[in-house]
Amino acid sequence: MPEDSGEVLFLLKKGRVQLYRISPNGKKLVVATLGPGTIFGEMSLVGQGMHNTFAESVDECLLCVMSRADVERLMREKPKVAFRFLESLGDRVTQLESRLEDIAFKSIPARLASMLLRLADEQGDGTRVSGYTHQDLGEMLGTYRETITQTLNDFKASGLVEISRKQITILDRDQLEFLAES
Repeated sequence: MPEDSGEVLFLLKKGRVQLYRISPNGKKLVVATLGPGTIFGEMSLVGQGMHNTFAESVDECLLCVMSRADVERLMREKPKVAFRFLESLGDRVTQLESRLEDIAFKSIPARLASMLLRLADEQGDGTRVSGYTHQDLGEMLGTYRETITQTLNDFKASGLVEISRKQITILDRDQLEFLAES
């Protein structure tokens, strides 16, 4: 939670963790969904900050917790680890820049199409997105559940996707890719 302080760094070994913020009016915005091999936490040493950010497990997780002293010692003794930290942070910055660009320049349908394609690729064969509610998708895109529901219904009416409980099947990947780039 944001008020939890202490200089620790978490290494996510298994599972997924969602980082999110809550607006003053109670709206949730998912900042990132992290997978195995990623780091997060309140540690100024490696440029990590959880200011006003919550971390919540999406599924069962295995975490390694390192103190500032542990991280400093590890970086001194194993410079390759320091480069992996930098690489991980660079990847996170690149993802955030891409997301900011999407928010600034793309419509909700284009952003949703792009996110569905990415999630389907991350989950396996590129044709199915499982485990997300319309609310979850809205929080990931920074929009309302109702907007996601309407956009998915439009996608369904156009033959792009099939929708069932917590599962979206991509029927026309080419057209969804075209829409994601518009």
